[in-house]
Amino acid sequence: MSGHSKWKNIMHKKEKSDTQRAKIFTKIGREIAVVVKEGGADISTNSKLADLVAKAKANNVPNENVDRIIKKAAGGQEKNDYESIFYEGYGPSGVAVIVETLTDNRNRTAGDLRHYFDKFGGNLGMVGCVGWMFQEKGVIVVDKSGINEDNLMEDCLEAGASDFNADDEIFEVFTEPSDLHSVRIALESKKYKFLSADSERIPANFVHLENSDDMLKMNLLLEHLDDDDDVQNVWHNWENPDDGEE
Repeated sequence: MSGHSKWKNIMHKKEKSDTQRAKIFTKIGREIAVVVKEGGADISTNSKLADLVAKAKANNVPNENVDRIIKKAAGGQEKNDYESIFYEGYGPSGVAVIVETLTDNRNRTAGDLRHYFDKFGGNLGMVGCVGWMFQEKGVIVVDKSGINEDNLMEDCLEAGASDFNADDEIFEVFTEPSDLHSVRIALESKKYKFLSADSERIPANFVHLENSDDMLKMNLLLEHLDDDDDVQNVWHNWENPDDGEE
C-alpha cells in the first residue's frame, strides 16, 4: 500500500488559508448533514456520523459548528437534498481521476466537472472507465511524532487493520472499508491522535508525467476540483514528483 501520500494531498501537510479552511468546514458539514438525515443524530448508533465527527475534530472544525449542523439536520431545517455521485475521467496523458461529489443539482455539477476536465487536457468519462484501477480502503493517518512504530503496528493488527505503512512524517493504517470505524475506535481508545480517518480509493499503479505542461494542467485540474463546493474528494494515480505537495 506504499505510496498513498504520493497521490493524495494529506491535509496536515499544507498550511491552509482561512478560505481553504472555510471550504473544508463546509464540505465536512455537508457530509454530516447527509448522514444525520440517513442514520440519525446519535453517534452511538450512527457509526458514519461518529467517523465524521472525528474527521471534523481532526480538521479543527469548532465543536459548536458540528453541534449546530447536527441539530439543524436532525430537526429537518436543512432544506438542501444532497445526493452522492461519483464521476470518473482522465487527466493529461491518461492520469486516472475519480471525483466524489455531494450535490443538489447534478446537471450543474456534471457541467462544471466536464468543463474542468476539458479545459485542462483531460476528459470526463463514463462510470467505470477508471474505477477498476482503484481499490477502496479505509485509511487512518497517524502523526509520527512520539509514536513507537512497533507498538502502533501491533495495536493496528490487534484492532483488525489489514496493512500498515511508515512514511517520513506519518503512519498510514489500512483497513477494509467496513472495518474503518471499529479500527479507529480501537486505536482511539489507546490514545492515538489521528490526522485523518477516511474511506479512500487507492490506485493499483501510478502514472509519471514527463511533460511540464501536462504537470501544470494536472495541478490546475486538481485545484479547480478542490475549489468546487460540490466536490468532496478527488483521487488520482499521478505520481507527483513533489510527493503529494500539489
